[in-house]
Amino acid sequence: MAGKGMKSLHEAMRTMSLSSTSRALQRPSPHLSCRRSMATEAPAPDITRSVSSYGEGIATYVPLTVHAFPSMEPVSLESWSAKHLHLPLRRDILHLAVIYEGDKTRQGTASSKTRWEVHGSHRKLYQQKGTGKARRGSKQSPLLRGGGKSFGPKPRDFSTKLNRKVYDLAWRTALSYRYRRGELIVTEDGMELPLPEDFLQLAAAGQLQRELEDSFVRKYVKQMLEALQWGKPHGRTTFIAGDRRPNLFTSLELAGEDGRALELDDVDVKDLLETGRIVIERSALREMIKVHQSDVVSNVVVNGLRKGKLPLGQVLIP
Repeated sequence: MAGKGMKSLHEAMRTMSLSSTSRALQRPSPHLSCRRSMATEAPAPDITRSVSSYGEGIATYVPLTVHAFPSMEPVSLESWSAKHLHLPLRRDILHLAVIYEGDKTRQGTASSKTRWEVHGSHRKLYQQKGTGKARRGSKQSPLLRGGGKSFGPKPRDFSTKLNRKVYDLAWRTALSYRYRRGELIVTEDGMELPLPEDFLQLAAAGQLQRELEDSFVRKYVKQMLEALQWGKPHGRTTFIAGDRRPNLFTSLELAGEDGRALELDDVDVKDLLETGRIVIERSALREMIKVHQSDVVSNVVVNGLRKGKLPLGQVLIP
């Protein structure tokens, strides 16, 4: 009886140990469920990504069409670096540049006289006590009419500072903004407004009055800009040339409500953002970008070569 009892007890204990072992195998390990990979551990194959997918869709060069003026027929196709004409919009950089230019244009010549600069004697007007009047000093007192000015303006310099690389980046950001919106129109060199030959002959002979000449030129320019959809209803147009062109500049001065013409030396970042579009000569665009690319061109010269120098417009289709 004792042997049968011990045998049954051993079988029961064995059954219990097997059931606990199976449950332990079926239960997930808490350490495995919250396990974190080490920084030096190789990533799993299913989450790897090729390097080419990160740079997919990023343009390195952008096309630019050169037109003939005023017919606007395409003449050639050029390739420009994306760092010149395809930068992302940075409103903060543009804001800094516009404020910098505005501060530099302030004259700061406002000036007023203090009580010691007003003409006249500085003696006391009357005695301090015994008159029943308010106390007075000299007649140059700021409290009296004709006296000096307390804390008045004096000539000062309102100009602020801005890093050159930031300012150059603002120039190319403004051009890129126009390029992305299709509002940067590049023309051949020598952009000039061709006036009718009959009108030029009559004007040279002195057979037209000045008012009649101005009226004809104003109407002619307005019709040309309206045909190109560049006039006032479409946001006006800024023409930028390398130097002054007599017919173009004089005509746009008469029709200033539809556009304006500027020389390259008179252009600022604000001028590139004000009107509806920019019409610029090819040489003027090249010079503008050449001057304002300090942030992409290194000052280190190795073996006579400057690192980071980008080409300024390569002709693809002449």
